[in-house]
Amino acid sequence: MVGRQDFLSQPAPENYVAGLGRGATGFTTRSDLGPAREGPSEEQFKEALAKRARELGAPVPTAYGATEKKEEEEAEEAERFQDPDNEVGLFAHGFYDKDDDEADRIYQAVDEKMEKRRKARREEREQKEREEYEAKNPKISQQFADAKRALSTVTDEEWANIPEVNDLTGRNKRARQARMQNRFYAVPDSVIAAARDATQLETSISADEANGGGSEAADGTTTNFAQIGAAREKVLQVGLDRAGKSDSNGTSTSIDPRGYLTSLDKSSTNGEHNVGDVARTRSLLESVIKTNPKHAPGWISAARLEEFAGKIVAARTLINRGCQNCPKSEDAWLEAIRLHMSGDNHNSKVIAANALENNPRSTKLWIAAMELESDPRAKKRVIRKALDQVPQSVDLWKTASNLEEDPADARLLLSRATEFIPLSIELWLALARLESPDNARKVLNKARKAVPTAYEVWIAACRLEEQLDLPAMVRKVMERGIKSLAKENAMLKREEWIAEAEKAENEGAFQTCAAIIEYTLGWDLDEDDDRKDVWMADAKESIARGNYETARAMYAYTLRVFVNKLSVWKAATDLERSHGTKESLHQLLEKAVEACPSSDDLWLQLAREKWHNGQIDDARRVLARAFNQNASENIWLAAVKLEADSKKFDEARDLLSRARQEAGTDRVWIKSVSFERQLDNTDIALDLVNQGLQLFPNASKLWMMKGQIYEDKANIPKAREAYNTGTRACPKSVPLWLLAARLEERAGVIVKARSILDRARLAVPKNADLWCESVRLERRANNTAAANNLMAQALQQVPNSGLLWSEKIMHLEARTQRKARALEAIKKVDNDRNLFVAVARIFWAERKLDKAASWFERAVVLDADYGDTWAWYYKFLMQHGTDEKKAEVIEKCTMAEPKHGEVWQRIAKEPRHAHKTSEEVLKMVVAEVQ
Repeated sequence: MVGRQDFLSQPAPENYVAGLGRGATGFTTRSDLGPAREGPSEEQFKEALAKRARELGAPVPTAYGATEKKEEEEAEEAERFQDPDNEVGLFAHGFYDKDDDEADRIYQAVDEKMEKRRKARREEREQKEREEYEAKNPKISQQFADAKRALSTVTDEEWANIPEVNDLTGRNKRARQARMQNRFYAVPDSVIAAARDATQLETSISADEANGGGSEAADGTTTNFAQIGAAREKVLQVGLDRAGKSDSNGTSTSIDPRGYLTSLDKSSTNGEHNVGDVARTRSLLESVIKTNPKHAPGWISAARLEEFAGKIVAARTLINRGCQNCPKSEDAWLEAIRLHMSGDNHNSKVIAANALENNPRSTKLWIAAMELESDPRAKKRVIRKALDQVPQSVDLWKTASNLEEDPADARLLLSRATEFIPLSIELWLALARLESPDNARKVLNKARKAVPTAYEVWIAACRLEEQLDLPAMVRKVMERGIKSLAKENAMLKREEWIAEAEKAENEGAFQTCAAIIEYTLGWDLDEDDDRKDVWMADAKESIARGNYETARAMYAYTLRVFVNKLSVWKAATDLERSHGTKESLHQLLEKAVEACPSSDDLWLQLAREKWHNGQIDDARRVLARAFNQNASENIWLAAVKLEADSKKFDEARDLLSRARQEAGTDRVWIKSVSFERQLDNTDIALDLVNQGLQLFPNASKLWMMKGQIYEDKANIPKAREAYNTGTRACPKSVPLWLLAARLEERAGVIVKARSILDRARLAVPKNADLWCESVRLERRANNTAAANNLMAQALQQVPNSGLLWSEKIMHLEARTQRKARALEAIKKVDNDRNLFVAVARIFWAERKLDKAASWFERAVVLDADYGDTWAWYYKFLMQHGTDEKKAEVIEKCTMAEPKHGEVWQRIAKEPRHAHKTSEEVLKMVVAEVQ
């Protein structure tokens, strides 16, 4: 210790930093900036810290990124376990033989194969996605690749002849406008005189102004009120026409097809050409043919432009040059032949010969050359030359056969044609049509063997058997054909087969049509599909297209699959009733009641048809059979009506008595009361009403009948009591409220009628009939202001009611305002029969009879069950219609058998009108509507 130097006098170790063991770092002060040395690096720091930690036996600090020993050991263990070859622990001394090696190789091979498969699929998917993306989003270079390739064929001369681009900036137009603005013209004397008189006051009245033609404003302009009114009427009429043509969605077309075509025709008449347009087009086409003289459409367009301009010689010259530059273009030669046709067509024949020298295999040119000949022998000679050049042309063979007057020669030609072109179905079918039935079968068999995938051959075979009146063979041939086509994978789709069936029907082959539907309607449809709905929809579409035989065959096939479906039977009977015969309808209804014996509608339809045909006994037997199957109230009431119309009232009364005991519904009681009222047995009817009300106190019709019976007896207090009691028992019955209010109005008690209607609107809110009756009550009482007030409230409550709008238009609006209100109503109410009738009446009043008739027809088509519409239409025809049109309307009304309508129901339900026909009721309603 003695020889040791003083610690403070010893030199500092290399890289010594004071306080480093305590975690301090080196630093420099302002005095060290001069000779200060650079501090230790990061590696030196880490080394010093690790050395001191080893001396003290402490863990290495991690503040400066030094790794602890524990972390290093964990990292080494993790790496060791990740290495499959470094097996330790239980597997340190494991035995590894050849089987394990082979297994490893097998697993590795499987993994590599699976990886290749996944890679191939992945690459294929990525390639497909890339192609789809590039197809949807092509690059600019790809879009113009064909144009760039075409530029390689452009010569230097063509580059030099490219025309200059027109001015697209509008510079020339602006310069022209500037020149026009800088021009000055002399002011006419009339303008100076008008400016002089503008400040003067005119006190006299002209004759036109005195007659109401117009008025002159302070600035000298004249207002023609007559023209303004006429223009306003025109605008409203156009709006009504557009609204009338709108579809169910309220939209309408803005282009009149007839007017549009007419305007086009007028704009293209000769002698009214725009010279500037022709010159501009001529310059463009000249540039086209100069730039690319081998482009035939350019020459054709240039020739047609000259023809359009009336310069036929220039047109012929241009097309001749076009043929010289484009000798292989058949379109250019055909245009030249057309332009040179005149007289004996000598020039056209010369051109046709030149054309055929350059295009000897052009079918169109050969046919054009044949058409230039006027002698039939010359035509045949040309066609035979054409066949020598183009023996594979179907058109030439067909033309040649059509030129032959002798069927034997035509057969010979067609048989020769089928040898040259065995795959042409048209030639085979044409040959079969010319042969006898036996030979036609042979021809069709040959065609079937030559073209086994041709469905036309099988259809032609079916039609051949139908012509021979062999319906069984028609079905057999079609069955074989379907099997053959299915074997060849040549079956058409269902829709295509339906189209073929409709085509056969249009050509009169009804049996073939039915056979096609029978064997193809269920194609590609599984049993679990909604086949019935699909077939019903197909039948409706065929009916809409007017193909009733196809629809009938569809219904027949559907009924074979779904025998007990009532909806199918009803649809089929509707088709037979509208587009079939009475015998076919009877046969179908007989089958229907056997398949669905529990359906009242089918039994009643069958009985009604027998009854209308005058077969009363057969109708009774049908109803008797219906009783055995289902004795419902409909059957009872049908039997009663049958006996009543047959004037057998005792039998009808007995049936009603039994029905009240067995069926016992309110409807039976109502019919019983109505029957007695028709026979004028008022006391019996009143007794039945009272009995029925004890059983059915909520039957509003029984209360209505009770009040009407007392009205017929002139017992107003009893009738009022019946109506009042009925409205309390049935507060939702609108007809009952209306009868009560009308009773008070007829009695002269307007205040009470108004009160009843007010209570009715509270009980049944937002009902158009009640609001309309309130308005009419005030109008009939001459309270126009109250009627307008009520109408305003009604349209707020029920804005889409055509009844209210028609009432407002026809009774509360001035005549000059009716069209405007009608247009407003049509915009708010899409389709309404009352509104259509109101518009028709407006046109009727203006003597626009065609428009009025069209609106009446729209109304009856919209709702044929509303009798008042038919009455208005017939009333119009009584003044302005022909006898044929009147008879047609009466016939259609009788077929429709309307049951509803304000006036129609009131007249048709009168007891004394019980046995009136629809025609008689129609004429009575015509006298009542107003």
